[in-house]
Amino acid sequence: MNPIWNHTKENLISFFHNFGWAWWVEIDTQNPRCTYYFGPFLSAKEAAAAQRGYIEDLEHEGAQGIAVEIKRCKPSRLTIADDIGERSEPQIKPILSSQV
Repeated sequence: MNPIWNHTKENLISFFHNFGWAWWVEIDTQNPRCTYYFGPFLSAKEAAAAQRGYIEDLEHEGAQGIAVEIKRCKPSRLTIADDIGERSEPQIKPILSSQV
């Protein structure tokens, strides 16, 4: 890929992330009870294309009951684990007033 585009894309992702407009892959697992955030991505399409790799990694680690959602958010933590007493709601900020 073009180095200028890579640099521009990184800046755009950073800008979008700062405002909570970046796309993330949110994966919840039942065993262990965890929520994982992977991203940020510039588009939902890019996030969707990357999700399979994250799912495969979690499956290889023995995770079960995997549910995936692609969404715009700004997680304050990338891993939230129920099993070790770390569960708290991520500070996800709504993008649109209809999401409040």
